[in-house]
Amino acid sequence: MKHPQIVAAIFDMDGLLLDSERMALSCWHDAARELGHEIDPAVPLGMVGMHSSKTLAYLREQLGGGFPCERLRERTHEIYLTRSEAGIALRPGVLALFDWLERHDIRKAVATSTRRSIAEHHLHKAQLWHRIEFAVCGDEVSQPKPAPEIYQKAIAQLGVSAAQCVVFEDSNFGVQAGHSAGCRVIMVPDLRDPLEHVKALGIEIVSSLDAAQTLLNSEIKA
Repeated sequence: MKHPQIVAAIFDMDGLLLDSERMALSCWHDAARELGHEIDPAVPLGMVGMHSSKTLAYLREQLGGGFPCERLRERTHEIYLTRSEAGIALRPGVLALFDWLERHDIRKAVATSTRRSIAEHHLHKAQLWHRIEFAVCGDEVSQPKPAPEIYQKAIAQLGVSAAQCVVFEDSNFGVQAGHSAGCRVIMVPDLRDPLEHVKALGIEIVSSLDAAQTLLNSEIKA
């Protein structure tokens, strides 16, 4: 399939640029144990890529009305902030892909469901903030992923067309958002495999950011 020339790349953050999802899962389990409970691993896994505004309803649905869901969410957030204060490791291939994009004058932005204060902290600590033009964050949209709003805002701020943007995502929610916004989407799954209805969108799925770079490089050379 022949794609339009890409002039901008828009990145998700957690699980795509930063290896934060595994740490987040451990925070959920540790918080639950502090409250005297064990939770099924599938429960926090189901929140990968989910906006924080939707997590409480999800937890109540999964764990039941008698579970201290609100306190679980609060304590998880507290543990996460403490553990992430020193910074979070990059996912493999991030720096090489950023270098490649810069060599080819392809602009870079971030569209993350994480609130701005946390996103900026993480990106500064990871030494990535100065390498992107801007970030659109989860507390700046009314309709979170899988709605396309966050990518539509990023596209508008870039001042380009959706067809000129490539979105990099690891989550099913994010892939749907990027696709609905009209962008080319490359999925790099982290903790969750693509769901069948996501694969049916016809998006590109690769095993790593290194593989994504190889894919884009082959098109430029073609």
